Amino acid sequence: MALINTDALSSRYRAQSIDLINRRLLITNFHNTEQEQDMTEPANCSGFGRIRHFIREKRPGWPSNPLPIDPACKALALPPSEILRAQVFQNASCNWRCWYCFVPFSLLSANRKYSDWLTPEQIINLYLEQTDPPPMIDLSGGQPDLVPEWVPWMMAELRNRGLEQSIYLWSDDNLSNDYFWKFLTDEDRELITSYRNYGRVCCFKGFNSQSFSFNTLAEPEIFERQFTLFGNLLATGIDLYAYITITTPSTEGINDDVRRFIDRLQLLDEYLPLRTVPLEVEIFTPVVARLDDIKRDALKNQWLALDVWQKELENRFSSEDRARNIADVPLKGSRIRI
Repeated sequence: MALINTDALSSRYRAQSIDLINRRLLITNFHNTEQEQDMTEPANCSGFGRIRHFIREKRPGWPSNPLPIDPACKALALPPSEILRAQVFQNASCNWRCWYCFVPFSLLSANRKYSDWLTPEQIINLYLEQTDPPPMIDLSGGQPDLVPEWVPWMMAELRNRGLEQSIYLWSDDNLSNDYFWKFLTDEDRELITSYRNYGRVCCFKGFNSQSFSFNTLAEPEIFERQFTLFGNLLATGIDLYAYITITTPSTEGINDDVRRFIDRLQLLDEYLPLRTVPLEVEIFTPVVARLDDIKRDALKNQWLALDVWQKELENRFSSEDRARNIADVPLKGSRIRI
């Protein structure tokens, strides 16, 4: 399959996914989509939203995932929890085609059959119309940062309604473009960096250029761009976290490459590996038709990469550091809430 021209596709999907004049965004509607089959609750918010239960504990042998549970609980002064109920909205485009993505590719191409234009005001109205809205809103995708205005527009709307202190806002980023700096105003960025109840998770798609390109279908050289983009975001002071997917088609050099990846994280910040969570790739309905022998092997290989990851963290950090609440792990550019 041909590799994706990331910059060209990003530009095209951005143009199809945001209406700047009317401050509208193209948001996925889940009704009659393949993604509906994997939902534990029916779509809500007139089909434009879904409830997600973030669960800390994973399969035996795989590390627990404290995101976004711990940052949200800390920000909202909630007691520690093993599960967090969140309201998810998805923008309707993504510039990469990760083979393991739980979102059908038909929902990633600015497809008007499965999406419609909504303003932040309409999104919040739909959210508030529920009888028991969750305390957290997750701006997911797709790739939300194709339309980086989404985050400050939502913040402004929440602030205008006096909801800034009671709702935690979380957004995803696949580290593919510089639109945060290219399209946002200084005022937008100031709002984002000063907004207290906000956290952002950036996903590294692989631990070397080969696994990155295999996972995303993007050009291998863009693997390096992820570190630059993360470093630039880190410098803003946003409360940042990271995921990494470690599926790989080859185990050759896997020990050295995982170590080198952790080295790269520590060049950005010594403690960044402790704010980075390996995600286990699981098989959701849309993924089944994408599987072949190489991808099935990649599912097995992720466990080998995980073993290296865990041993490296044990070698590099004390047990006390590794047991720390992820929201309390200090990063030099990040705001640590007290």
